[in-house]
Amino acid sequence: MTVRLTTDKDTGVALLTLDRPEKLNAIDADMADRLGRIWRELRFDDTVRAVVVTGAGGRAFCTGLDRDTAAEVPQPSSPYAIDDPLLSIGPKANDLWKPVIAAVDGMACGGAFYLLGEAEFVIAGSTATFFDPHTTYGMVSAFESILMAQRMPFGEATRMALMGTAERMSARRAYEVGLVSEVTEPGEAVAAALRCAEVVAGCPTEAVQGTVRACWAAQEAARTHAMTHAPHLISLGNLPADRQSELFAGRRPGGFRVR
Repeated sequence: MTVRLTTDKDTGVALLTLDRPEKLNAIDADMADRLGRIWRELRFDDTVRAVVVTGAGGRAFCTGLDRDTAAEVPQPSSPYAIDDPLLSIGPKANDLWKPVIAAVDGMACGGAFYLLGEAEFVIAGSTATFFDPHTTYGMVSAFESILMAQRMPFGEATRMALMGTAERMSARRAYEVGLVSEVTEPGEAVAAALRCAEVVAGCPTEAVQGTVRACWAAQEAARTHAMTHAPHLISLGNLPADRQSELFAGRRPGGFRVR
C-alpha cells in the first residue's frame, strides 16, 4: 500500500499518509493513481470535513516523481503537448474543496509541490527543508514553480527553482517568506496539523468550504493562465531523458547549503 488513509469520525478529520518511506515517499504510478482516487472519494464522504496530508518515515514528506517510474510515462512527440503524471495528484485537481493541511517533516522537493501547492496551508517541523531539483537535472520547473510562486514572494520562488539541488530552504526561512504558516519541534508537524484540522472541521461545513473557494478564487485566474504555458515550456526546455538520467546518476549528495 503506497498511501494510507485513516479517519477520525468523532472529529471529522482524515489523515492521508504517503507511505513509501524506503523511497523517501517518491511518487510512483500506483501512488499517483491512489492519490487521485482518494481525493475524489473524499468529495462524497460527509464524515470527513478536513484532511491532513503527510509523509511516512520522518526523512521526507515527498521527494517528487520516482525516477524509476519516469520512463513509464510515454510522451507525445509534439513539443506542444506533454503528459505530466503528477498533475492529478492534488485535491484541487480532483475538485475537492474541503480544507487540506500539509504536515511536512524532512525533505519536500520537486513533485511534492503539487501537493503543497494545493493545500490551504503548510505546517513544518523545524528540520524540514524545501528545494526544487529540476534545473540541476536538465528539466524545466514549470508546474512546480507556478504553484510555489503563489505561495511565497516571486524572488524566493524563482531562487528555489533556479538554485536546484545546490540550496535548500529551511523550515524557518519557509516560515519567514510565507510558504509555511507554523514551525514545530521535529516530528510534531502532524500533531499540530491535526489540531488545526479539528478546529476547522468543527466549524459549519458550508461556511468552511465557501471560504476555501473564496480564497482560491482570489488567485485562480493567474494560476490557470500560467498553467496553460507550462506544458510547452517543459517540452521545449527539457533535456532528453537519457541525458537527464546521466545527470541524476552523477549527483553528489550533501553538496547543498541550507538557508
